[in-house]
Amino acid sequence: MEDNEKIGRTNSNKPTPGNFGNPKPSQDPASRRRVSGQRPVRRVSEQESGKRVSQDGEETVRRRMPGNTGALPRRRMTEGDGLTPRRRVSEETGPVPRRRMPEKTGSVPRRRSSDEPGSAPRRRNIEETGPMPRRRSLDESERPARNRRRRPSGPRRPVSRQQAKRRRKRMLILKVSLFIILVIAAVAGAFLWKKYSPSKEKADLKKYYGIEQKGQLAIIVNNEILEPHGMISESKAYVQYETVRDYISNRFYWDPNESKLLYTLPKDIVSVEVGSKDYMVSNDKNNEDYVILKTEGSTAYIALDFIQKYVNIDYEVYDDPGRVSITTEWGEKSIAAVKKDAKVRYRGGVKSPILTEIEKKDEVFVLEEEENWEKVRTKDGYIGYVQKSALKKTEKKKITREFDEPEYTSISEDHTINLVWHNVTNREANNNVLDKIAETKGLTTIAPTWYHVKNTDGDLESISSSDYVEKARQLKVDVWATVRDFDGGINSQKETYELLSSTSKREKLINQLMADALQTNIAGINVDFEKVSEECGEHYIQFIRELSIKCRQSALVLSVDNYVPKDYNKQYNRKEQGVFADYVIIMGYDEHFGGSPVAGSVASYNFVKEGIEETLKEVPAEKVINGIPFFTRLWREKPKTQEQLAKDKGTEAEQYSTEVKSESYGMARAKEKVSEAGAEITWDEETQQNFATWTDGDTTYKIWLEDVKSLEPKLKLMKEYKLAGSAAWALGQETSDVWPLIQQYVN
Repeated sequence: MEDNEKIGRTNSNKPTPGNFGNPKPSQDPASRRRVSGQRPVRRVSEQESGKRVSQDGEETVRRRMPGNTGALPRRRMTEGDGLTPRRRVSEETGPVPRRRMPEKTGSVPRRRSSDEPGSAPRRRNIEETGPMPRRRSLDESERPARNRRRRPSGPRRPVSRQQAKRRRKRMLILKVSLFIILVIAAVAGAFLWKKYSPSKEKADLKKYYGIEQKGQLAIIVNNEILEPHGMISESKAYVQYETVRDYISNRFYWDPNESKLLYTLPKDIVSVEVGSKDYMVSNDKNNEDYVILKTEGSTAYIALDFIQKYVNIDYEVYDDPGRVSITTEWGEKSIAAVKKDAKVRYRGGVKSPILTEIEKKDEVFVLEEEENWEKVRTKDGYIGYVQKSALKKTEKKKITREFDEPEYTSISEDHTINLVWHNVTNREANNNVLDKIAETKGLTTIAPTWYHVKNTDGDLESISSSDYVEKARQLKVDVWATVRDFDGGINSQKETYELLSSTSKREKLINQLMADALQTNIAGINVDFEKVSEECGEHYIQFIRELSIKCRQSALVLSVDNYVPKDYNKQYNRKEQGVFADYVIIMGYDEHFGGSPVAGSVASYNFVKEGIEETLKEVPAEKVINGIPFFTRLWREKPKTQEQLAKDKGTEAEQYSTEVKSESYGMARAKEKVSEAGAEITWDEETQQNFATWTDGDTTYKIWLEDVKSLEPKLKLMKEYKLAGSAAWALGQETSDVWPLIQQYVN
């Protein structure tokens, strides 16, 4: 049926031979064939041997050639058949007929009735009137190969309504299934896109920098974003004092009580008043064109321009949001060039919010390297993550800035220091100095405990003696007088804080010290402050700085005593001591002190070694003096009573079931106590000391002796680490055989 319609109709939109435009319908009514009602059934010729049924139920005839049982090809229409053939257009000759019509007349192919309103003819006008003849069969040899089509030999069966319905149902199911698959694919695609596609979300930069109020200035120091402790005032950037102290330079000192800012130079002290453009360098007045120091309530802000005068820093201020990027560290840095435009994200991953964008040929500081991302810092103060593919290979580059660093000089003796403290408690004790020194060998320095801080106002109590100094000098021994914050006058952390936290009180104490030192003609000052709390740390080190200036001006040696470094005494700031002091002394004893809850050595080998190694991390070896003990402790252990256990409940002492007490003895007396008890002395390899223990009733006695044998390993450590010398506590507690040993290692 479809084939017959294609043969019997021509497309009105296609050109016919001789007319390459759209052909107009024929005006001759006779030239149009109208078929009304039922479509005519195709006639079967005598030679046709079978039928076939089209999809619309019409029967079509299958022709066979004489002597051939196979299916015949379609016939072509020719002009002689009375039909206008459908033509192909050749490049050379123009339209070419596709089919010939058979010479025999037969049934006329179906046409659309022209009586139907609005209907248009579906094929071109027929040149000849009358019924259209049927196509004649062509031999296989006459039929073009490209038009040959093999058909089933038998007739087609008509399609029933049920079959058609099932077919439509199957098609519907297929379409629905295809639609569902497409929907699922679209949803999956959307999910994958949402999951893996780069986010365009911009980070909240004010939240990123911690800016909560208008006017706040975010602070970036090296590779760290700090809290926004800064502000812009009159086009100048100001940074909060605590930020300056902790991250830029702890050499600036702020006294909130007297509203004064100080900075210590090698030989001068710079001082600034709040709200002033002027500043003093010792007694010289200077000025700037901006206010140097501002306050908001109790908070002090220092102008970065002023800080830069004394500290090797560089900085840049940026807007939106307001921030300042400060560089304080110089030297080799890991830097990578940007090879294509990229985004800096808050975290590593394409879904992380965008902090900023970097362009090709920019440079970033590489902080950390990950598998596909690198943590970087941009020059304008953003710290985030960039895809590795956007960066070139990381290289090491040296970053420097021209700056004239102040030179902090020190007094260095041309010999190894062999110092001993002389515990002087009254003026009369000064009189026997010659006898005491005469008992020593190789002694270079003696430190009498002359000075005590009388009160928190900064008054000094002294028992110094010029005669003492002169006698010592005659024996070629220098006197470094010791000033203490205990054992006379003030004697608590609270009192030490009250004294040192005031600039005027520190100045008063220093002036009195210097006056007495110059009067007695001593060679140096030894500071032994043991009541310094964590809160008092910055005030204590400022006291050392200020005292060092006065000592340099008067050519006095400044030495400072320190505990063995532990986490709980970091406030002593040994690193800064190593800059301003001439010598830093380790008190390499009191491992187990008088109030210790457990018995133990005063100065075991590992304790001393650790103290030396930790100090050398912050102080040059040529400035370090290691202290050794001439004393030890006799320990008494006794089980606690039920009353004592009940009393200790809920306190730190509860974890100890034994009551521990101790007494301090010099070398000779300690050895006598062991002998009196009849105890056996054994060598303790771990502590590198002689050890003895005995019992008396329910009391156990323990002692780790200090003697020649225990001191020698400590002196070897001094030699091994090339220290400046040794110091011993205290004169008169040693045995005579100690001095030849010390002399062997210090000279």
